[in-house]
Amino acid sequence: MTTDAFPVPTKKTPAPPSSEPEMLTGSGAVLRSLKNLGVTDVFGLPGGAIIPFYDELMTQDDIRHILVRHEQGAGHAAEGYAAATGKVGVAIATSGPGATNLVTAIADAYMDSVPLLAITGQVFSHLMGTDAFQEADIVGITMPITKHSFLVKTAEEVPATIAAAYQIASTGRPGPVLVDITKDAQQNLAPFVWPPKIDLPGYRPITKAHGKQIQAAAQLLLESKKPVFYVGGGVIRAEATAELARLAEATGVPVVTTLMARGAFPDSHPQHLGMPGMHGTVPAVLALQESDLLISLGARFDDRVTGKASEFAPHAKVVHVDVDPAEISKIRVADVPIVGDAKEVIADLIKAYADAAGSEKLDLDEWWNYLHGLQKEFPLGYSEPTDGLLAPQYVIKRIGELTGPEATYAAGVGQHQMWAAQFIKYERPHSWLNSGGAGTMGYAVPAAMGAKVAEPERTVWAIDGDGCFQMTNQELATCTINKIPIKVAIINNSSLGMVRQWQTLFYDGRHSFTDLNTGHETQMVPDFVKMADAYGALGIRVTKVEEVDAAIKLALETNDRPVVIDFIVSADAMVWPMVPQGVSNSFVQYAKEHAPEWEEE
Repeated sequence: MTTDAFPVPTKKTPAPPSSEPEMLTGSGAVLRSLKNLGVTDVFGLPGGAIIPFYDELMTQDDIRHILVRHEQGAGHAAEGYAAATGKVGVAIATSGPGATNLVTAIADAYMDSVPLLAITGQVFSHLMGTDAFQEADIVGITMPITKHSFLVKTAEEVPATIAAAYQIASTGRPGPVLVDITKDAQQNLAPFVWPPKIDLPGYRPITKAHGKQIQAAAQLLLESKKPVFYVGGGVIRAEATAELARLAEATGVPVVTTLMARGAFPDSHPQHLGMPGMHGTVPAVLALQESDLLISLGARFDDRVTGKASEFAPHAKVVHVDVDPAEISKIRVADVPIVGDAKEVIADLIKAYADAAGSEKLDLDEWWNYLHGLQKEFPLGYSEPTDGLLAPQYVIKRIGELTGPEATYAAGVGQHQMWAAQFIKYERPHSWLNSGGAGTMGYAVPAAMGAKVAEPERTVWAIDGDGCFQMTNQELATCTINKIPIKVAIINNSSLGMVRQWQTLFYDGRHSFTDLNTGHETQMVPDFVKMADAYGALGIRVTKVEEVDAAIKLALETNDRPVVIDFIVSADAMVWPMVPQGVSNSFVQYAKEHAPEWEEE
């Protein structure tokens, strides 16, 4: 995460010889500001109100512009770019529907703390409020789903506003910021002053925690018998994974990583219990539930983790570390609240623990014996389908095994998302990209595209569902034209799988309006292989187990165009384990009843 408001740019435009500020149009000032902030890639789609800025983009080649097919794709691509690197992602759209098409991605970035700068054009300032053509109050629309939204009406305001937006997006708890710029502000001339004076009254992110709170946390850790590190996505956003590893190994405490924190702590590490929550591993879920101390690091006690919040971890004291003070005690009252940047707090906690413990070590043998027993009794696995179709878990597992941990994996939302979180082994941060808080279908393909632009040397997979894929697959054209060779695995169960699972379990099997007809032998609407071919991608269909590895290997060998593999999987496959919504996480009996569904392979 970038914490410097003015990072060293990749390339600098020479300053004019005159001591007087250079005169630039507002759109020229936007471009110069982005360059000075080190931005090298942006995603967008032009329209009438943003044409002046696009005209400026044509005059240079320092910033690469990726022309998307839909503004939502620009937003998710910018998210993927940011999530893969920790840099600020930039998305651009015109006024009215162009701006509102960004709203879903902005809301998604807000929920998952993704640093995103959205720049939109607005109608001429004298037309605002008249219901002018393609006018929409995008500042008002996005105010609840951004860290802040700015309206710029004069060219003079541009440098300071862009710089302030970048600073807000990338500091404290990262998130999206929108800058809406009227067309006249883009066209008019004004002096370009850099660095500008930024005035953000009231915006003072706290990064350094109070020393007494750190000491109190260390003392609670020393006194605990059943502690757990409950790790959220904030650890990745803070680039604190190295510190987390040091803390875990110094204390011997078990670690669970939430859906947003997959990769924050290596899956191969013996202290890692896996992912907690609705579809978490039994050891991870019960470790939280039966602990006597939860040290929450960059997590927000989301309902998908806690289940019935009033019954979550009833015997545990809570140390809650978060850079956003609004999250502290919002859902679970913290015994030791710590506001600060996870990287700094964890480093301080390591020292405080070492000072307090001295030569003494935590005695966690009994706790670990219990947890090892859970790992042995409830290993993560799955049952083979009885309909002769592929097991989706096997397909995803093989993608991870054949591709390896250095790849980046972006998932859509639904069953395939949970299987990708469960069955791919994540060893490094930024390797797992998904829509956690908003649960946005259509995220995977554009996010994978953005990640590949950010790190072209990495293999990037979009693991998508047949429902999700049909929401944003037009970005395959963007990938083909711009030579962005992502790999797309469609886990095609011919249905809206997660909704179908809930209908099976809780609505007596009434599968109302969840059949998509994408994987039927007699009718495939659409035919994803033909669609891939139409977009200039390599299309492959896999229906048999013996074809799985060959298809994945061909995809890995193909780097001159995108690849789409249509894996025809069983619609009856379920995501297990599962804690039903609103139910307590104390579900050992429930787990035992469903054990046959996830026997060890």
